[in-house]
Amino acid sequence: MNQRIIILDFGGQYTQLIARRVRQMKVYSYVVNHKTPAEEIRAMNPSGIILSGSPATLRVEDAPRCDEGVFSLGVPVLGICYGMQLMAKMLGGDVSMADKREYGLADVTFDTASPLFQDMPKSSPCWMSHTDQVVTLPKGFANIAHTPSCPVAAMGDDDRKLYGIQFHPEVTHSVDGMRVIEAFLRRICGCTQEWEMSGYAETAIRQIQEAVGEGTVLLALSGGVDSSVVAALLYKAIGSRLHCVFVDHGFMRKGEPEMVKEVFTAHFPVSLTCVDAGERFMEKLKNISDPETKRKIIGAEFIAVFRDEAAKLGKLDHFAQGTIYPDVIESGAVEGSNVIKSHHNVGGLPKELGFTSLVEPLRMLFKDEVRQLGLVLGLPREMVFRQPFPGPGLAIRCIGDLTKDKIHIVRESDAILREEIAAAGLDASVNQYFTVLTGVRSVGVMGDERTYFNAVAIRAVTTDDFMTADWARIPYDTLALISRRIVNEVSGVNRVLLDVTTKPPASIEWE
Repeated sequence: MNQRIIILDFGGQYTQLIARRVRQMKVYSYVVNHKTPAEEIRAMNPSGIILSGSPATLRVEDAPRCDEGVFSLGVPVLGICYGMQLMAKMLGGDVSMADKREYGLADVTFDTASPLFQDMPKSSPCWMSHTDQVVTLPKGFANIAHTPSCPVAAMGDDDRKLYGIQFHPEVTHSVDGMRVIEAFLRRICGCTQEWEMSGYAETAIRQIQEAVGEGTVLLALSGGVDSSVVAALLYKAIGSRLHCVFVDHGFMRKGEPEMVKEVFTAHFPVSLTCVDAGERFMEKLKNISDPETKRKIIGAEFIAVFRDEAAKLGKLDHFAQGTIYPDVIESGAVEGSNVIKSHHNVGGLPKELGFTSLVEPLRMLFKDEVRQLGLVLGLPREMVFRQPFPGPGLAIRCIGDLTKDKIHIVRESDAILREEIAAAGLDASVNQYFTVLTGVRSVGVMGDERTYFNAVAIRAVTTDDFMTADWARIPYDTLALISRRIVNEVSGVNRVLLDVTTKPPASIEWE
């Protein structure tokens, strides 16, 4: 891979999404810390450099900065949001707090004479998320875009191939954002389409072999897409030295434990240990209603179970899990980023496990890329395109404290939803869908008698990266059928609601 784009990470929530968009254009990309010296970056031989956004502000002294030499490497540079402001500040411009902050969509007017915007319409809705803005351009730069409240929404120095944009082209809300990224890659950096997922698979397998050596690996196998792909990678890399442990914590979807056991005995000739730990987890979660506490208890108990199982299996060297990048950034594991919610499989390797190292080969991939990788590795399509499912399972789809009856309501209503979505032929177009026991009870009438039962909510979204999402427009007739079935077939439910909130501001999961 001779062509590569380096992304300097300043802790922005969308940093890895930028890398993903570049890879969508079949150009190899990877993220490095913003403190990486310019000479180290030069040695990487990049075709271009992108400066990410950040929750930081340049109005404070300790704001994150990159090596000033980055701008004199003779390599094209694109600064996004904070990256644009940093470029302007470091090259002699000025940045200050905006008179009017911009959050959400704004109509950006472009100078289509600029190489960055030649293929753009005169104006287009773009996603803004900033308090500060560039007020004075550095020498050699021209103003190449604006909004009604942001006079300098983009800047460019064509001679040095240095560009900055205040909006976020990487998010799906920016209607023509991919055209901006493509222009930077193709026209300004001169990149062509040469990177494929098969190349990533070969690299990942080689990296696993180098990291593991002749050692053995214990894989925390949930049976979901992520851990399944990790299992395939590990098996191709180390074969019989892989030991898989599947823990049924009692919060799986209907029929899922049985399916996991069948799939991983039929498709992978690996050592598989299945642990029924439902009672153990439920006891730990008794009277717990706070969602973060639930997640942390479940994460800690997973570690405890794996520690017990590892002891039974004898000494194993490495611990593996299916962490993907949305888990990492939402947990605040990226330097400078903010915590959104905890993930049980993020946070490093607990010392008490006794393993030499942690193996997380999907840590830098998004969900759709994980699916592509699964197909490349030869996993069955029906496994690769299964519904995403969080590690804590139905425990975080039941608002408030947990009981077996509540989990039963979520499990049964979710099974009905999945069945009808598939029957309507919507399972390929709706990216994630599930039910939530809301914790709200309401008055109803069933069989001429008053009821005071539970309200179940339907959450269904469309997304290609799980960082942003829109609520799915499921046909009313399908919704009506789902509602009737849930109320009639699931005891204790008399009301069905539909969640019509985007991400952001909401997360996809309720807890």
